[in-house]
Amino acid sequence: MAQMIFEGILETLYMTIASTMLAYLFGLPLGVLLIVSDKNGIKPMPTLNAIISFIVNIFRSIPFLILLVAIIPFTRLVVGTMLGSTAAIVPLTVAAAPFVARMVETSLKEVDAGVVEAAESMGASTWQIISKVLLPEAKPSLITNATVTVITVLGYSAMAGFTGGGGLGDIATRYGLYKFDTATMWLVVLVIVVIVQILQEIGLRIAKVTDNRTR
Repeated sequence: MAQMIFEGILETLYMTIASTMLAYLFGLPLGVLLIVSDKNGIKPMPTLNAIISFIVNIFRSIPFLILLVAIIPFTRLVVGTMLGSTAAIVPLTVAAAPFVARMVETSLKEVDAGVVEAAESMGASTWQIISKVLLPEAKPSLITNATVTVITVLGYSAMAGFTGGGGLGDIATRYGLYKFDTATMWLVVLVIVVIVQILQEIGLRIAKVTDNRTR
């Protein structure tokens, strides 16, 4: 049992970390574009902003279990199968990327507009404002929201276990649901709670260290 739980933890962390990294690969640029192209942004582009916002809202509106099933053909196309922890990364990324985009947008909106205006008045380019002002100033909030994202993806990964996604969710499904092994199911729940608490604490500590306002 201990070996099975340990392997489940490793699979869950693998799915969570890989999916979160890929989600930020796609979601971070989208979030930046949403801010930059906003009507009050650095480069207002209402049409582009509306298109990106519409796409993000569509994918955020789809419940994860439905999305998981709906994109099975795409998952098979990408990894060649719909089963296992690697296959689960595909729907996890698709579900998390729009969420990341909104979280990044929220973080960047917290940056003082005066700082951005000062950079513009000094002739900074759009890229310089993004890389030297917006992202550094929003770093603590970005890290805090990244922690929320990781925990959200962790929850999604547990749901992926219902369709053979592997990890702790798969163990809970096979033993807790199909074999009526209540003890194993609650053990999995306890392990997930502990992982969430650890991830939350790590994220908060990193955010505090990177927040210049607390120094």
